[in-house]
Amino acid sequence: MADDVATRITVKLDDLLYERRMTLTELAERVGLTLANLSILKTGKAKAIRFTTLEAICRELDCQPGDLLGYDGGRNAD
Repeated sequence: MADDVATRITVKLDDLLYERRMTLTELAERVGLTLANLSILKTGKAKAIRFTTLEAICRELDCQPGDLLGYDGGRNAD
């Protein structure tokens, strides 16, 4: 079940990079991450993200965490 919940978190990194006219390689250099690790995040395969990483990405992309992450599909509230 935990995997089902985790897949509901969406990562909108592609959209932000496109809007900022920045490459994944450039962002990786700016935030001090490997291209491979940033790619895992971009494709939605990451299981977790450190707040320090999230902060660095938001700083470089001039965005809020909610601009980067989304929640797709939840349970209907009664």
